[in-house]
Amino acid sequence: MNILAYDLYPDYNFARENQVVYTSLDELYHSSDIISLHCPLTEQTKYLINDYSISKMKDGVMIINTGRGQLIHTNALIEGLKNKKVGSAGLDVYEEEGEYFYEDKSDRIIDDDVLARLLSFNNVIVTSHQAFFTKEALGNIATTTLQNIRDFINHKPLLNEVKK
Repeated sequence: MNILAYDLYPDYNFARENQVVYTSLDELYHSSDIISLHCPLTEQTKYLINDYSISKMKDGVMIINTGRGQLIHTNALIEGLKNKKVGSAGLDVYEEEGEYFYEDKSDRIIDDDVLARLLSFNNVIVTSHQAFFTKEALGNIATTTLQNIRDFINHKPLLNEVKK
């Protein structure tokens, strides 16, 4: 397998050690059979996957998103799925996920027509924010949380403090 990557802040040592080739976004769209998004949501990455970018992709491309919901314009993805430009999608996040993914709502009708349409495709899997659910990720979350508590109690600088 050839691994292509696009990154605003490339790590060339990592790429060399892992046989990753950095390329332009257009080349990545054009050449990839699978596009997997692992990036934060910023002004530069919002709707990275949209009508225009999908039109540049190979027919039947698989799109995976474990980053943030708004990396993908959902209506563009739906159109890509309908016209078979996108062959399948694996989504751990959804553009408007706050209303649906954090508590059990299985006894309610989905009133988000876009999400309902997305879920109607048999070639789409939506996992509702489960990508972080690995042993390593949970261990890191617990370690960081406990360190934050220790630092707070001991009046040390809070490295992970979120400021308004």
